Amino acid sequence: MFIRAYLRAFTAEQDTSRARGALDAFAVEHGLRIAARYVENESGAKLDRPELFRLLADCEPGDVLLVEQFEQFDRLSRLTSPDWVWLRGLIDAKQVRIVALDLPTSWGLTAPADEFTSRMFAAVNAMMLDVLAAVVCKDYDDRRRRQAEGTAKAKAADLYKGRLENKTRNAAISSLLGNGRSWRKIMDATGCSRTLLAKIARDRRLLKVEPAIETDD
Repeated sequence: MFIRAYLRAFTAEQDTSRARGALDAFAVEHGLRIAARYVENESGAKLDRPELFRLLADCEPGDVLLVEQFEQFDRLSRLTSPDWVWLRGLIDAKQVRIVALDLPTSWGLTAPADEFTSRMFAAVNAMMLDVLAAVVCKDYDDRRRRQAEGTAKAKAADLYKGRLENKTRNAAISSLLGNGRSWRKIMDATGCSRTLLAKIARDRRLLKVEPAIETDD
């Protein structure tokens, strides 16, 4: 049985270090050794998780997928029900045990046990995963609904101004484009989306600023 830690990359380096420290401390406390760490940089509502799928591909039956918080495992609050069902099917097929620091009922899956105990732990854990998936999905839908209601109310009162432009970041992106940096390096450095980058590049051309060539080097 191998312990494979899965972390979601954060904007601040100290946050990633803190999460890694929490996983390492848990492993030491339970007499475990983390065999590999996978840091995910993707986010959003799609199943675009290259590191997660690399982890699952590396797994053998009985391996443990260790995360700090269950919600960070796959951002369930942003996955549709069909996506979650598909992902659960993949995890079940690989016979991977999911252990989360904030889900004590899952901790027993790291310890050797007889077949009956193992099956009982697995059944309880599977039920908890599905319940939590439903809860966080509902929470996300509720937050989106409240946000939409607030936006509609602000628009009706002529108070809605939309999202404010991050002028400092956009100026930095424009400067990087002018320096000939590739789009991939700019997105990695600033965390901006490809759509925003394309808009700023287009604005530069309209202003007759020397255009940057899009590359992915």
